[in-house]
Amino acid sequence: MNEKLLQYLWNFKIFNSFDFKDVDGNDVEILDFGRWNFDSGPDFLFGKIKTNGLIIAGNIELHVKSSDWIFHKHSGNPEFENIIAHVVFSHDVELEEFKNKNVLTLELKDYIDENVISKYATLLQETQFIPCEKIFNPNDLPINFHEETLLKKLDLKSIEIEESLKLHQNNYEALLFAQLAYAFGLKVNALIFKQLAESIDYTIFNKIRQDQTQLEALFFGICGWLVKPTDEQMQIWKREFEFIKRKHQLPEFYIYPKFSKLRPPNFPTIRLSQLASLYHQNQNLFSKLINAKTIDEIYKLFQKVKASEYWDQRFNFGKISTVYGEKTLTTDFIELILINAILPVKYAYHKNTNEDIPDEILTIYQHISPEKNTIIEQWKDLHLKPKNALESQSLLFHYRNYCAKKECLRCSIGVRLMNT
Repeated sequence: MNEKLLQYLWNFKIFNSFDFKDVDGNDVEILDFGRWNFDSGPDFLFGKIKTNGLIIAGNIELHVKSSDWIFHKHSGNPEFENIIAHVVFSHDVELEEFKNKNVLTLELKDYIDENVISKYATLLQETQFIPCEKIFNPNDLPINFHEETLLKKLDLKSIEIEESLKLHQNNYEALLFAQLAYAFGLKVNALIFKQLAESIDYTIFNKIRQDQTQLEALFFGICGWLVKPTDEQMQIWKREFEFIKRKHQLPEFYIYPKFSKLRPPNFPTIRLSQLASLYHQNQNLFSKLINAKTIDEIYKLFQKVKASEYWDQRFNFGKISTVYGEKTLTTDFIELILINAILPVKYAYHKNTNEDIPDEILTIYQHISPEKNTIIEQWKDLHLKPKNALESQSLLFHYRNYCAKKECLRCSIGVRLMNT
């Protein structure tokens, strides 16, 4: 038994009997088990209990043992002043202050089925992919599980986006630029690309976006790649970068993207050139993406995006490649940008003003292919194969926030399993 399980059992009222008696033998009727409190203070707020002919309202604190009240140092804490009941699994010590305040103590160990405790202990001990792997069945998924889980993820992401918006002085175009830069950087360079974007005053970026050469010069110069140009195009970029620095009084600032562990098409040189192309082609990109209603409208904005001609025969500076061709964006990469940048920003922007946005966003996710990674493959081994990005994003979020942390008592699947 631990405190999490005890709180779970109390919240969902999972007991063999409700004919409760306190440790002094008095009948106790729980009129309201209270509201589960996940912040500081008592575990359950606004409870209501009837005992000895009196109805008492207030907060309820739960512990595995009565002595935990002492070990947790609740005595004298003003947050715990309005306690009407101390609910414990095992009563191991009399607390004088409860006697003086007429706070009843309720011991639960005889009211709890040992099979429930055993089932929970089994979940915590398992070391497989998910704790409930041995008893999991795809049919155990609650109705609308994927939709509700994905919206939960988007709600949490929108909080991050709203915080970032403050840093960008409520400029959504600047926010989108930083989010897109992060997504274009993939895992290896995501934070580095975001740092690059946030190091540029967006008003400066907006002024030069009509010239793709200048955009590339700005990106490549900040990355420190133009210090020693080795060909004519690099010299052009260097001259443009020096001009931009002088004109806009840019500080000396460099970041250093990584090439290791990346396939050549994902090299930062290629991705930054493509990012420059995207913004060069699309004035007011934020408005276009926000107003797009379907995935096809969004795809059109990316169809002509490609790295500049210099990169047709290169992946890095000065090195001619045997592989020749335009460096366009693949459908897989566009879908990645949608998932990691565009849809979260779109949801955050509309969620308080457009009641239809959840359905619109979920529909777009349904038209995106599911991700391919080790976590998804392990879900497939459990016969849960996602059909689209709505389902794969749901499973990824659920695994990372519940299964990996063994938060079985906060998991909708775990709740169902515990009650069967």
